[in-house]
Amino acid sequence: MKPYWIKTNPIIKMIFSNFIWDIPNNEKKIYLTFDDGPTPEITNWVLNQLEQYNAKATFFCIGKNIAANPEIFNQILEKGHSIGNHTYNHLNGWKTTSQEYLENIEACETAISNLKSEIKDLKSKIFRPPYGKVKVAQAKKLRQQGYKIIMWDVLSADFDQNISKEKCLNNVLSNTTSGSIIVFHDSVKAFKNLEYVLPKALRYLTENHFLFEAIKD
Repeated sequence: MKPYWIKTNPIIKMIFSNFIWDIPNNEKKIYLTFDDGPTPEITNWVLNQLEQYNAKATFFCIGKNIAANPEIFNQILEKGHSIGNHTYNHLNGWKTTSQEYLENIEACETAISNLKSEIKDLKSKIFRPPYGKVKVAQAKKLRQQGYKIIMWDVLSADFDQNISKEKCLNNVLSNTTSGSIIVFHDSVKAFKNLEYVLPKALRYLTENHFLFEAIKD
């Protein structure tokens, strides 16, 4: 696996200042995010963990998983969390033509919009590129369409099968500060680490007076 930053380098944030890497505030608000769901059982487990701490989060959903698991998707909304677009097929923008990439994002937006809910308007205008990889031209077009591109300040690396669950936990606890956007994954691949890390992170961060907020459109 290629090397990656756990704490996003400030220089990267400056270079790509049109992306949202964190949400500064003086109230110790932080932003838990979960990519790649909804996933049967795993997303349900995540929702239960969050509910224990009255924590709100943001779920960047893959369109095909929304279509396959509409009941779980609606549970996310019913529990007061935010929804973001993560493409329909988890595409790597660097390896995809702009037309195909934008059409795939539109397909995910359609999957979101097609699920009618009494909870909220299901149009979502927050987007996270899978792998964090999006071309400049793609990003420009998305912003023109009204999307906010949400990246991250802290990467838990729960997806990395080569790190220990203890290291994964430390990635979160030692790097989270007020305003941090933190990435987890409600996926089968990540669950070995997530199952260990999320309850402990929620407890520790609560004890240290952090507040868990969802990212709004």
